[in-house]
Amino acid sequence: MSDNAPQFDAIVIGSGITGGWAAKELTERGLKVLMLERGAMVEHGIDYKTEHMPPWEQPFHGKPPRALYDEQYPVQRRCHAFNEGTRHFFNNDRDNPYASDPQGFSWIRANVVGGRSLLWGRQVYRWSDLDFEANSRDGHGIDWPLRYRDLAPWYSHVEKFIGVSGQAESLSHLPDSEFLPPMDLNVVERGFKHRIEQGYPDRCVTHARVAMLTRPHNGRGQCHYCGPCERGCSAGAYFSTQSSTLPAARATGNLTLKSDCVVEGIDYDPVTRRATGVRVIDANNRRRSAFTARLVFLCASTIGSTQILLNSRSEQFPNGLANNSGVLGHHLMDHYTGINGFGMVPGYEDKTIYGWRQAGLYIPRFRNLDDRSQSPDFVRGYGVQGFAFRLGWQSMAAQTPGFGADFKRALRQPGPWGIMLIGFGECLPYRDNRIELDFKRPDRFGIPQVKVHFAWGENERSIGADFLQQAGTMLESAGVQGVRMTPNSAVPGMGIHEMGTARMGDDPTESVLNRWNQAHDVPNLFVTDGACMTSSSCVNPSLTYMALTARAVDYAAAQLQTGQL
Repeated sequence: MSDNAPQFDAIVIGSGITGGWAAKELTERGLKVLMLERGAMVEHGIDYKTEHMPPWEQPFHGKPPRALYDEQYPVQRRCHAFNEGTRHFFNNDRDNPYASDPQGFSWIRANVVGGRSLLWGRQVYRWSDLDFEANSRDGHGIDWPLRYRDLAPWYSHVEKFIGVSGQAESLSHLPDSEFLPPMDLNVVERGFKHRIEQGYPDRCVTHARVAMLTRPHNGRGQCHYCGPCERGCSAGAYFSTQSSTLPAARATGNLTLKSDCVVEGIDYDPVTRRATGVRVIDANNRRRSAFTARLVFLCASTIGSTQILLNSRSEQFPNGLANNSGVLGHHLMDHYTGINGFGMVPGYEDKTIYGWRQAGLYIPRFRNLDDRSQSPDFVRGYGVQGFAFRLGWQSMAAQTPGFGADFKRALRQPGPWGIMLIGFGECLPYRDNRIELDFKRPDRFGIPQVKVHFAWGENERSIGADFLQQAGTMLESAGVQGVRMTPNSAVPGMGIHEMGTARMGDDPTESVLNRWNQAHDVPNLFVTDGACMTSSSCVNPSLTYMALTARAVDYAAAQLQTGQL
């Protein structure tokens, strides 16, 4: 090897859902890969220190230390998965700040190897051409450079590895996956499904499709319904980098993993017009170093990847690497969610739940599919996630009168059944929703902080209003009592599905990446996390990220082998 030879065939920045997939696919093709992660090491099974820890073994029974949360976790504490059992996985907002407009954008971040793959909700759905053709149909945003047929084999490739439990429904706008048996609906959800499908023939109520195992698969154990998935799963029943892609990459002998490595920027050679390597800062001692490679896969999350590109400035790219188009950082999207409906379900008092199933029901999009479902108030649409459950003693204590032995005995009985429906609306790609760097406010590593500008548009608000009306009607028609709707609760960022700031497209003047997730301006640079997305659909995007990553690696490895990179 000459003195100028790259140290690695490929560098993967980030170890979350897409970083893990990039590392797995690249190493299995024989490439020597360096994975860089800014967070701390978490070893599968070993470092899940609170996995099955009961409340009485946690300080203050796991109750939140409010002053600490206010000071160090004011953003992360908003996440449903943040608690004393998971705090060690999350970003410290005091140590790693960012700025946003007064409306606020909640950037939920992990700060460990595996990233948010340890904490995600695990719902996985294929996109269809209803999604990939949406921009071209209604004129919002640029057209995707690919279609469902281009990604279908890669969806299958990913699903066969990760394991997806779900039910085939043969819907053209929500294609079926390679399914394991579904996590079944509970008795109330089955009753709700029957009533809705009888009363609304155009609507389907199906099982949530989740990356969780209902039987042993690829060396991982099936789910045993213990409940606190976000603390880590030693059985590997849910898909994460730790349980799935990282072991596969390590098994090749081709992976080098470095945690506590903060990426400052990507180096660029104007002569070869290629990225040459990555500059990093040790998170513990602040020492700077650099690594070189023939390929760079950027998988640091939408905002994290965009921050790295914007900070990788040079004479050739004064506004950020691969940004000749000027669109880098623009068109930030997230799902319009948090709006919900809830009510109590009479009957079923002789039925209860055993175990804690991490899946519920799903109602696929039913608006703007055809002439019969057109809405005059908005384009695109929304999906509905939901679940039914019995209230426990914690919920009943405040509602149950009395005291003493009779009061305690009453609390030992399960409460009534409730059901909740949550809307997930599509967000249009507005140019003004954007990320920029604040060069006057560096972080503790000397890197300019991120500043996020984001606001919902009228289309998103109209989608939310329609969901509230339709969800309320569905609940009432299913016999749910005391229906309460929660409007005006869609907080930007809290969908935790941020997308779009380095979008794909055929025209290099309007996009950062081509149809292979390859930067138009820097051919050996690939971005495969949420930053690459050209629109947001209304379904969870993680499965699409994984499929795009596997497809991009296949292309990049072939290009490398033929000498074109």
